[in-house]
Amino acid sequence: MASKPGILTDWPWKSLGSFKYVILAPWVLHTVYTSMTKDGKEIDSVYVLLFPFLLWRVLHNQIWISLSRYRTAKGNNRIVDKGIEFEQVDRESNWDDQILLNGLLLYIGYMILPGVMQMPFWRTDGVLLTILLHAGPVEFLYYWLHRALHHHYLYSRYHSHHHSSIVTEPITSVIHPFAEHLAYFLLFSIPILAGIFMGRSSIAAIFGYITYIDFMNNMGHCNFELIPKMLFSIFPALKYLMYTPSFHSLHHTQFRTNYSLFMPFYDYIYGTMDKSLDALYEKSLIRPEELPHVVHLTHLVTPKSIYHLRLGFASLASKPYTSKWYVWVMWPVTYFYMMLSWTYSGTFILERNQFDKLNAQLWVVPKFKRQYLKKIRNESINNLIEEAILKADERGVKVLSLGLLNQSYICFTYINYKPKGTIQVLFRGNLTKVAYFIASAFCQMGTKGDRLNCYGELYIRRNPNLKIKVVDGTSLAVAVVLNCIPKGTIQVLFRGNLTKVAYFIASALCQMGTKVATSHKDEYEKLNKELKNIEPESESVLSKSYTEKVWLVGDGLTKEEQLKASKGTLFIPFSQFPPKRLRKDCFYYTAPAMMSPKSFQNVDSCENWLPRRAMSASRVAGVIHALEGWDVDECGNTIFDLQKIWEASLHHGFRPLRIPT
Repeated sequence: MASKPGILTDWPWKSLGSFKYVILAPWVLHTVYTSMTKDGKEIDSVYVLLFPFLLWRVLHNQIWISLSRYRTAKGNNRIVDKGIEFEQVDRESNWDDQILLNGLLLYIGYMILPGVMQMPFWRTDGVLLTILLHAGPVEFLYYWLHRALHHHYLYSRYHSHHHSSIVTEPITSVIHPFAEHLAYFLLFSIPILAGIFMGRSSIAAIFGYITYIDFMNNMGHCNFELIPKMLFSIFPALKYLMYTPSFHSLHHTQFRTNYSLFMPFYDYIYGTMDKSLDALYEKSLIRPEELPHVVHLTHLVTPKSIYHLRLGFASLASKPYTSKWYVWVMWPVTYFYMMLSWTYSGTFILERNQFDKLNAQLWVVPKFKRQYLKKIRNESINNLIEEAILKADERGVKVLSLGLLNQSYICFTYINYKPKGTIQVLFRGNLTKVAYFIASAFCQMGTKGDRLNCYGELYIRRNPNLKIKVVDGTSLAVAVVLNCIPKGTIQVLFRGNLTKVAYFIASALCQMGTKVATSHKDEYEKLNKELKNIEPESESVLSKSYTEKVWLVGDGLTKEEQLKASKGTLFIPFSQFPPKRLRKDCFYYTAPAMMSPKSFQNVDSCENWLPRRAMSASRVAGVIHALEGWDVDECGNTIFDLQKIWEASLHHGFRPLRIPT
């Protein structure tokens, strides 16, 4: 919003929210009706192509958004280092409004303007006319309109809304008040209307011109340099006819230079060209990929979660992950990505952050939760995780933290073949990566595996020369859960699949004098067995009443069990995946997580289902280990000092999530 909003600032359909697209319905229906009632006459191609063209514009913009976010996360050729925050994402969430406006005006104009029916697809003279009129009057008028918008009266009422984004994204290019967009539409209509009234217009000229505007707008705001220097060496005059992302980035950081639209020659003529342009352009071109100090390795959750990545839909990524009805419409794209994930190998960079001189990155294993549990994918996912660790080590990363199922990924399917009651197994043959993980899982279950090391230390043991430290974040997850339990709690109930985090939480509670109860006999026996290994004096109790007011829950909590809980029960997850909230009369914490400090920069998306600026305990643990310089691994059956990591996280500004209400 501008500092002093003027008239016609808001879009007319703002109150419609997500239903704003219905404004195009009458024109789309009119097109369908007209096409079906031609009685053998030739169908007007513009009517048929206009709506698909609007969809193409949406796709075109989304491609630029995803590309820009990926490239700026990697760091190579990035222009401005400062990150973006949730405020900017919210401000720019209506980037498709200008497509709706243009579509609406194009439909109306095509219906009322004379001589536009049955427009040819191509006319060379019309295309040349469009080019000349853009290079002449459009660029000239835009330059002076832009300078006028920087006058304090218009700037404070309109154009300051656009300049609220110092660090630009492609969609920043179209974030303007409604009145400003009307002015731009009139300006860009000059070549289109001239071609129509002169009888030289064509579909290619109109659609091609609008696509050119979209392309140049997105490129100018993408915040990474992509125009090769060789191009200007071969064609020196090109620097007057085509701007670069560096050119327009300076306009957003300096404000009083580089006013031109796409062709900078008017800045050269009127002396408003920024003198630091060449230096910034060359510096951005040679800028290498950023090397992080800490990496958090996570993976995809569900097929629809791809749209909630920050490389997907920015507005969805900026909110906690929930299923949206309109995502179902995009099932062909979802299905295509699913097929791609089955074959693509290699992690990709999703996000970069800056905190206290520490460079952090978020890497993603391109596999879904469902794939992690499939036998056929066991070894390939293990390979991806290990390759990511080796890649990070090669790049000099200090700490790599494991998120979601990367923490405890083992070969579940093979384990199910072991007869119940087996106390020892013999391994023979060439020991593969799968064999190591099966052995690790058996050891966690109490089954002896001859000569093989147990728990998740296998990555470290298979690569003894690793300098990187691998952290699963168990200690901080345990500390977070313990600090969520209300003071004075006498007894808690454990439900769900028991994990390493659960065992250490139970042990800590027993040492604190809090009774640990389970409602299933097999869990009771398993928990007691593990507690004896951790703390000989610890022991759980078997409960059948479900009257405990505090439930510590993991994966596997059923609907029926939730319904048995008494009113006002507090559900605290110890797993990475929170339970479904089925009870409105109960309270639910999210998965173990902490709120990041405001100095943790470039946080513009939510980590799965966590609220804004919340980070999973495992991710925070990796950051803390790197900040403190702790030269230890935390994986397998090891756990870091609970009090030490909790106090360190608070010292660096991380805070517990507030109690749910």
